Amino acid sequence: MSIEIIAPNEADLEESKVQVQVSNSSTPIDLGTADFNPYGIGGRLQATLTWVWDTRGLAAGAYPLNISILPDGLSWTETVRLFPRDDLPPPEPGAKWETAENECCLVHYITGTEAADDLPSLLASADEVALDAVESMGIGFSDPIPITVLPRVLGHGGFAASEIYISYLGQNYAGNDFSQVLHHEMIHLLDSRLAGDLRPALLVEGLAVYLSGGHFKREPLLPRAAALVDLGWYLPLAPLADAFYTSQHEIGYLEGGALVQYMVNTFGWKAFDTFYRDIHPHSSGKQSQAIDAALQTHFGLTLAQLEARFLASLHHQQINPDMYDDIHLSVYYYDTVRRYQQLLDPSAYFLTAWLPAAEQMRERGIVADYLRHPENPENVALEAMLVEADRDLRAGNYVEVGKTLSQINTALDELE
Repeated sequence: MSIEIIAPNEADLEESKVQVQVSNSSTPIDLGTADFNPYGIGGRLQATLTWVWDTRGLAAGAYPLNISILPDGLSWTETVRLFPRDDLPPPEPGAKWETAENECCLVHYITGTEAADDLPSLLASADEVALDAVESMGIGFSDPIPITVLPRVLGHGGFAASEIYISYLGQNYAGNDFSQVLHHEMIHLLDSRLAGDLRPALLVEGLAVYLSGGHFKREPLLPRAAALVDLGWYLPLAPLADAFYTSQHEIGYLEGGALVQYMVNTFGWKAFDTFYRDIHPHSSGKQSQAIDAALQTHFGLTLAQLEARFLASLHHQQINPDMYDDIHLSVYYYDTVRRYQQLLDPSAYFLTAWLPAAEQMRERGIVADYLRHPENPENVALEAMLVEADRDLRAGNYVEVGKTLSQINTALDELE
């Protein structure tokens, strides 16, 4: 079992520690201490004790945990209830990690899951996506690409670090396409292995969106960015670059992808790539200033001048009228997904997702972190509605999407 102690927003705990003990007997069991540190993309301040309590062999029942903040002296008790192992639902009792290898990748998955059932098609998709990613970036993988397939939704369904994490399940309420998200994350993995002193988030994500042909689906980036301008949703580039991951997610990624496409169309791939690999930290600490300096060096343009030209080019884009509804409802849909996660599936929320090291999980035979997720009646009902909304959105049934999302948000209002 792992334990997260999350600091209140106003708390000053950067120099503090947490100690946790199990106190159901005369001799407390010390589970350890942990410092408060920023966690996840969002940098949430918390103390994290990962896999500190092995509950195998313990009797079912209530176990009090004494939690102490050191050196402040504040302490309190939380009660954890353990259920009988015989109550574990399938596939967990017999589930284990397995690995399959194909031309491109080492695919790690958990037995008894939908990924195990659909493994041949997933391997074929991975090979196809890897070939496209390698051709796009102009470099290859020297070693097989490690991919961990998650049987639950985490974040928006994909992360990339030393390996790729990607969700695959039938009831995927984050609505992503396996091949599309995998392509995006493969671009990230290749990109991270190339030169670059500073790779600003706006361009890192923009590059992945551009080279994979869209964000969560294939989409015409420049016309959709032009539609953002018409909707009044366009985010100015400098503040977007400085707060990319906390800006509106779909708008930021779409703008980043469209900007990279505009720059490649205007200057050529080689010139763009040379510029992108030659961005350096600015004394202000702002990524917008770092981009601005590199633009002046390579193209004789400031960021403001590039943005003016970018916006002028968007005014010449032809926009399908349905695109406005699609963009509006795509933003509404993913805002609703994130709201649902924050309220009812907080370990899945992308800024602070619970994503322990998969390699260690495999070595220790741990599967519960990825197999378990909230399954209360409200979770089951709302996730089914989100799946329905995504299906209608992809089919262009915009009226139905709006109705379903409104119903979900009404339910979430009542739960807040």
